[in-house]
Amino acid sequence: MASPNGVTAEQAFAPVLAALATMQSSAQASQKQQAHEYLEQFQKSPEAWSTTHNILGSNTVTLGDRLFAATTLKGKVTYDIHQLPRDSLPELRDSLLKLLLAYQSIPGGRPIRTQLCVCLAGLALQMLEWKDVIPVVAGALGVDLTLLEFLTVLPEEVTEGRKISLSEDELDTRTKELLDNNSDHVLQLLVHYAQTKPNAASQPALISCLTSWLREIPISKVAATPLMDVAKAALDSEVTFEVGVDCLCTMFRETRDVDECADVIKVLYPRVISLQPKIEAAAAEDVDVDVFKGYTRIFAEAGEAWVVLIARQPVEFRTLVEAIRECAARDKGRDVIHLTFNFWYELKNYLVLEKYIEARVQLADIYSSLVDIMVNHLQYPQGDAGLEDLFEGDKEAEEKFREFRHSMGDVLKDCCEVVGPADCLSKAFSRVQRWLQTYSINGTRTPTGQVANWQVLEAPLFSMRAMGRMVPADENQVLPQIMQVLVQLPEHEKVRFAATLVLGRYTEWTSRHPEYLESQLNYITSGFQAGSKEVSKAAAMALKFFCQDCGKLLVNHVTQLHAFYEHVSGNLPLPSLYDITDGVAHVVAAQPLDKIYDALKLFCQPIVERLMVKADTAHDEATKCEVADYVHLLTIFAAVVRPNVPQGHPNPMITYWSEIFPILTKILETFTDFSPICERISRCWRTMLISYRTDMLPLLPTLAEKLVVCFEKSEQGCFLWVSGTVVREFIDDDLVDEATKSAVYNFLERQCLSMFRIMNGKRPEDIPDVIEDFFRLLNDGIMYHPQRLLTSSLLQPIFEAGLTSLNLEKFEPLIAVLHFYRDLLMYGEGSNAPSSVSGPAMPSNPEVQAAIKRIAVMEGENLTKAVTSGLMYSFPRDCVPDASGVILALVQLVPDRFAGWIKNTLELLPPGSVSLQEAQKVLKSIEDAIAQQDWKKIRYTLQDFTTFYRRKNVTPRNAGVTGIDTPTSRFNFSA
Repeated sequence: MASPNGVTAEQAFAPVLAALATMQSSAQASQKQQAHEYLEQFQKSPEAWSTTHNILGSNTVTLGDRLFAATTLKGKVTYDIHQLPRDSLPELRDSLLKLLLAYQSIPGGRPIRTQLCVCLAGLALQMLEWKDVIPVVAGALGVDLTLLEFLTVLPEEVTEGRKISLSEDELDTRTKELLDNNSDHVLQLLVHYAQTKPNAASQPALISCLTSWLREIPISKVAATPLMDVAKAALDSEVTFEVGVDCLCTMFRETRDVDECADVIKVLYPRVISLQPKIEAAAAEDVDVDVFKGYTRIFAEAGEAWVVLIARQPVEFRTLVEAIRECAARDKGRDVIHLTFNFWYELKNYLVLEKYIEARVQLADIYSSLVDIMVNHLQYPQGDAGLEDLFEGDKEAEEKFREFRHSMGDVLKDCCEVVGPADCLSKAFSRVQRWLQTYSINGTRTPTGQVANWQVLEAPLFSMRAMGRMVPADENQVLPQIMQVLVQLPEHEKVRFAATLVLGRYTEWTSRHPEYLESQLNYITSGFQAGSKEVSKAAAMALKFFCQDCGKLLVNHVTQLHAFYEHVSGNLPLPSLYDITDGVAHVVAAQPLDKIYDALKLFCQPIVERLMVKADTAHDEATKCEVADYVHLLTIFAAVVRPNVPQGHPNPMITYWSEIFPILTKILETFTDFSPICERISRCWRTMLISYRTDMLPLLPTLAEKLVVCFEKSEQGCFLWVSGTVVREFIDDDLVDEATKSAVYNFLERQCLSMFRIMNGKRPEDIPDVIEDFFRLLNDGIMYHPQRLLTSSLLQPIFEAGLTSLNLEKFEPLIAVLHFYRDLLMYGEGSNAPSSVSGPAMPSNPEVQAAIKRIAVMEGENLTKAVTSGLMYSFPRDCVPDASGVILALVQLVPDRFAGWIKNTLELLPPGSVSLQEAQKVLKSIEDAIAQQDWKKIRYTLQDFTTFYRRKNVTPRNAGVTGIDTPTSRFNFSA
């Protein structure tokens, strides 16, 4: 067919096919890029309406090219319907119906048909004047597979209606017209299809359509039809098994209101239980694991949906709980057991309530047996050739197993709450005892020297550790027996690793049973000599917990502990060194106040001396990093050793830190250009401020000066991070005088001026972390010094710095800037301004309010443009709520100007990116909301509009293409 200018349809779409061929060929990258850009422009052009129809109607074009055309047409219907005159929409509807009829019989045409169904559903949603959608489509397509495919996608498209440009009211009305008002009609169509088509239960389209409409059709109505049996029968066919599982699970979710759906559950429950005999066959090794997974899903999701009924009627529903347990027990490959975890958790939450004590008694045996099931699954794979070969070199499988064990540990905690921790521990300990009885002390090793069947021994040890949080510190039945045995187990890396972590998990219990302290401590410390990095890591962690919980029992052993610390610290990896440093720091913290200085110096002085040596010899990155690592050891002591010093008495910690402060400042001045050292020393200083608060006053002048000088010199944000802590800590009216507060504010001003100088020479994209730290500092500033900061000459350049920083696309700095603007604008509203950061709300006053309103009037339009632009183009999704919060605060502060600012912003958008109708709809909605002071409506209107704009113009459409729309025109939909 030729167009009016003599160009045939084939000639018109030839460039599109050529570009697609280039994209799929081995052409040069530059050629592919050119083709990609052409397709970007084509997908958003008005000509694409006719071209895609011509491609879809051509018999000479490949199915792949026609699928591209269908996908492009779907994007046009979703985002570009404004390019068409409204009176041409019926013609578009009819053309889509003709295409669907044409593709009913084309082999391999199902993907294209699916896209066309989505097109038709999207058109139905937006074509508000089309009231008889389902009768028209059913009349055109007949009650056949294509109609089922359309009905399947219709609820999904309506549910995702926010991606099209409809108002909330229009979307609500259209949802009611398309779904609510048609639910009975659709149910009749599905029943008719099921009763008139042979082998209907083997048709995935019927089951998928039913699943899609289960959220719209009351489940009670479905239960009264043959469709219930059709859904269950779908499990008997390999073709429909998966969709049948989805359908049944959706039914379960629709019956979560068990009181309202009691009659439906009576229909569903026997059908579910009748499937239990299939579990054993599905779990067989020669059966596809997806079948076993499907049956496990059915039982587990039924259990989750009816969990309250199980708690109310445990006898009647016990069979379902047993079926779920059977699925867990038969899962030899650990492929499906995770599907049951949430059920055990949800049921436990009911069983622990006094109201359901009878159910707890009835089902306790199942949870008890669940302990054995979980411990069985906790076992490492068999094999003694070497620990590294247990997973045959599959690191991903090994990591998955480790994560999986911790999830099973959570189930064991659930069992403890239902059965009782003593009984659960006893079951685990009995396994250890059986292993010891089976392999007597002389026979624990194989002829090759390996510990025999160590996996059976290690698994219950892991379970003991997992259950540790549930075991009370006064448990005296099982733990004394366990503690005697643990320190006598045969030597094996995995066994010692597990036993060491068990000891570390029960240190609170040990603190109440000091008679076990020495043997456990000896066992843990000997682990550092085991020659295994993993065991050393476990020993360091256990020692940390030992010192934390048993520090008071070790106060007289500081000298021995120091000797041990000095002996092992040089050979440990950093994480383990940090762990044992944390541990010994707790012992120092437990010292009497008159001895704490000496204890701190005993441990820290050698660290400081080694630190000075390392600093003198650090000339490359590796040795400089060692300096930073040693600074962190001091930070640990500062964080942990925080004695309670009576007010007015000198803090012995400040006495010691004052001695080493010059050493830290000298190191910092030497390595100002090396960020890891700057960050570690900054963290150390910040930790001191948090730990000792206003006791740090003697060090404050020096500290503040170093922060200013080092920031100016290094331009690193860590110094601003510490500066925020200074602002927060020195504000207490009872402990800080006005002179100190003024000095702190002057310090804040100096940091601001330094930041302005940096921003004058660098783009925000070059210093995103510094931007983040600066605006977090400003949040502290406006919280604790609002009167000084918000009425100062700094407010204007700060506001402008924020506008510049909103061009960033990185989440953390953007959030800091957005929080600053939101807090700032809220201070302009009235009495008590809330804050994005922790702390009390500070009362505003007329002078502050006036200053903020002045800046809002001056810069509000620029802020509106920057935030709206970010929402449409560049902000990460997680920034959207905070960005909307800024807009909401701005419109509440200056409502009379905001509508004009939004109007001016929309006028700056590229031509064709927003239709006149869309822009007017947004403006009208905002103006109405301002008149009604419906601030939330403004927020949601802008969020919906900017999300739609981004999807339409910024986010690549289906083929990953973007572009600018061109002017509208009339179209010919005939192919």
